Amino acid sequence: MLTSAEKTINFIAKKKMVLQQLISFLEEFAPLSMQESYDNAGLLTGNPNQEIKSALITLDVTDEVLDEALAGDHQLIIAHHPIIFKGIKKLTGSNFVESLVIKAIKNDLAIYAMHTNLDNMYHGVNARLGKKLNLKNLQILQPGGSGLKKLVVYCPSDYADTVRNTMFEAGAGFIGQYDNCSFNTVGQGTFRAKEGTHPFVGEIGKTHVEKEVKIETVVSSLNLSKVIAAMISAHPYQEVAYDIFPMENIQNNTGAGMIGELEKEKPLMDYLKEVKKALHAQAIKFNQPIQRPVKKVAFCGGSGSFLIHQAYRAGADLFITADVKYHDFFEHAGAMTIVDAGHYETEQFTKELLYEIIMENFTNFALQISETDTNPVKFL
Repeated sequence: MLTSAEKTINFIAKKKMVLQQLISFLEEFAPLSMQESYDNAGLLTGNPNQEIKSALITLDVTDEVLDEALAGDHQLIIAHHPIIFKGIKKLTGSNFVESLVIKAIKNDLAIYAMHTNLDNMYHGVNARLGKKLNLKNLQILQPGGSGLKKLVVYCPSDYADTVRNTMFEAGAGFIGQYDNCSFNTVGQGTFRAKEGTHPFVGEIGKTHVEKEVKIETVVSSLNLSKVIAAMISAHPYQEVAYDIFPMENIQNNTGAGMIGELEKEKPLMDYLKEVKKALHAQAIKFNQPIQRPVKKVAFCGGSGSFLIHQAYRAGADLFITADVKYHDFFEHAGAMTIVDAGHYETEQFTKELLYEIIMENFTNFALQISETDTNPVKFL
């Protein structure tokens, strides 16, 4: 974890910026399209056009966190868990969520959440957890089927190479271990420029026929906005004709949970002690111990019981997650040990992750990790 000095040093000689600048970066790193259907990631309170000079990073938004943000003169809270999760029909302060939202609005405090969209990224929550668990060769446990798009654009034949290569450079055309992938069809495009336009070819008021190339390529939602912007900048036409189609193809670099390996196999109980220490957990729960050393470990930060069978099918010796129900502990008993290490404990390093990725890209912005312990679970 970062020291107090590291958390506060960034308040020296920092400049303001518009909140939307930071939002655009965060949503390029973990697009909102990657969140689960039940989730509510994104800007929850605040104006995207407001100026901000500092932000506080937390796992959860609580009254104590709001007080910490206000005391530190922060204009933004970046949280992992959305404070607004269900629909709000009234704002009367009748429960803790409404009270916190009212307090944030009254104090012009913006709240932004990065939840399952960050969970589902290869370099997201689980990758950081895997690092803490000393695992290597990390792979997505259950690859996702969303977030992949087919981008189709039409351009004059003489400019096809330039437009295509520009799209590739911006991040399009990746299929597995291959890049610069596209399919190209030669055809004819027609259009008629109206008064007030500035056509690249053709005359105003006359239908023009142009030899064009239809370029089809694959783009991840991660890079979609960047690729489109690059494509338009390289395209000679005043109005660029392009289509975006959703795809159901599985992406191995996005999805739920992860699986990795220890450098050397270890006795189960020895490794469980390491897990408990690495996660600063007061206690961990587990089912019937396997009678073999641990080598392959599957894991999912937060509530990951839905991945138990996937972990078993992937050949995991151990599956580490949180919020495991009583009857789930009976699954695969003796064949794979299931560990409940705590929700907060398996997601706490998200704060560290967010701090690092923001500071790497906004070196002149004040950023602080919250000192407030938001774990609601206590042990006797």
